[in-house]
Amino acid sequence: MEELISKKELLELTGISYGQLYRWKRKNLIPEDWFIKKSSYTGQETFFQKDRILERVKQIMEMKDDVSLDDLAERFSPSMPEEMVISGEDIALRNIVSRDILALYTNMYPGKKEFTFQDLLYMEMVSELIEKRNLSLEDAEKAIRIVSENYGELKDKDPAISIFRKLGVTMVFLHRSDGYLKADVDAVVSGYSLRTAVENLKHKLG
Repeated sequence: MEELISKKELLELTGISYGQLYRWKRKNLIPEDWFIKKSSYTGQETFFQKDRILERVKQIMEMKDDVSLDDLAERFSPSMPEEMVISGEDIALRNIVSRDILALYTNMYPGKKEFTFQDLLYMEMVSELIEKRNLSLEDAEKAIRIVSENYGELKDKDPAISIFRKLGVTMVFLHRSDGYLKADVDAVVSGYSLRTAVENLKHKLG
């Protein structure tokens, strides 16, 4: 279960004001579903998933002086540019993902010469999981297949991918970010929000 932080604690920790927080919410810089309402002894209190909201506030603070809030909202939006198509050569030249990840993907889909934003999203996802979560190439293929086959059902519901490993066996789950998955305490678990992958990819593409 992810650690939560209250709205009061968030404002104190980051130094932002109540007005800033809700202006960013109105501008869709912070999604509505990140505001978690819970009952408390004082009535009802607002909480956030701690790591996610702190990272978002940090990103906004770092970029807000150079990028308009509307442009930031587009960058943070989970929507994908459906008309975008890019060649494998351009992906490699712009270093959007590594050549190894591009090779992995093209081996899975032989003959594919042009790639959509959604193709790049799957590559960005496994790139992050391999680099920071030690996912093997074999399991990366499994993750791509599971996500690509089911992403359409969850793309508007803030999807996330979770990897469970135990005794050499890897299981991959695609689920809502706010969904609750309980794992065996001895299992090694990694998780990654696909909304984050979309944001990272938009940033790389400029």
